[in-house]
Amino acid sequence: MITPEPLAGKQVLIPRGAGQAKSFSRLIEKYGGIPVEIPLISFKPISLDGNLKQVLNSLESYDWIVFTSNTTVETFLSFFPEGLPAHLPKVAAIGDRTGILLEKKGLGPHFVPSKYVAEVFAEEFIANINPGSRVLIPKGNLAREHIAMTIRENGSYADEIVVYETVLPEPSKLKLKKALTGGGLDILMFTSPSTVNHFMEAVEEYGLRDEADRCIVACIGPVTHQRLLEFGFTVHASPEQYTVADMVESTIEYLESVQ
Repeated sequence: MITPEPLAGKQVLIPRGAGQAKSFSRLIEKYGGIPVEIPLISFKPISLDGNLKQVLNSLESYDWIVFTSNTTVETFLSFFPEGLPAHLPKVAAIGDRTGILLEKKGLGPHFVPSKYVAEVFAEEFIANINPGSRVLIPKGNLAREHIAMTIRENGSYADEIVVYETVLPEPSKLKLKKALTGGGLDILMFTSPSTVNHFMEAVEEYGLRDEADRCIVACIGPVTHQRLLEFGFTVHASPEQYTVADMVESTIEYLESVQ
């Protein structure tokens, strides 16, 4: 059972950007924690080149569009300032928040997996589409190819288009250095492999590994978990459901188990 303020006094890294950090921070504050917002990822829409324009102008040729995140949805829609075409493919989403956003935009979704991870999505999605279906997957430059590969291996077509680049905001490096060296972080929370990679970029640049190792580590998803293990971290909390709320709850359960 969760006590009223199980994170009391704990300073928690919030790795999301300002636009996505607010609800995350409120959740930490709800349990008495102190959110430390240091964006470890920022998203930059790519320029509209000829190939991307061609794909965007032929959406009706696809049977499905797969959205893997809110960022993918927002960036994709930004390419249609005058509104989307009247006839669109069916829409699939990974993640409850992505599904909610799509619903608000009037775009379904028509399919959501039982677990919010690429491996489960791919397995369940191919069972729900017709052989030979054409699937469009907007993505970031660092996204994996697992979904597209699985679709192709099962007799359908998958086109991936990069719609944004994932970068580390330069000011965040110094913010992270200040937080770690000043004892200002007790819990590190990672929401994607990219947040881990960018965190370690700063840690290695400033020689902060000892400071990082003193922190409790939590993450969402098996790929993020594996990335942390590859960097030699002990992962103290990694929930079965891949949401921020479940990660926070899993962290609280860990803290209560070691008290």
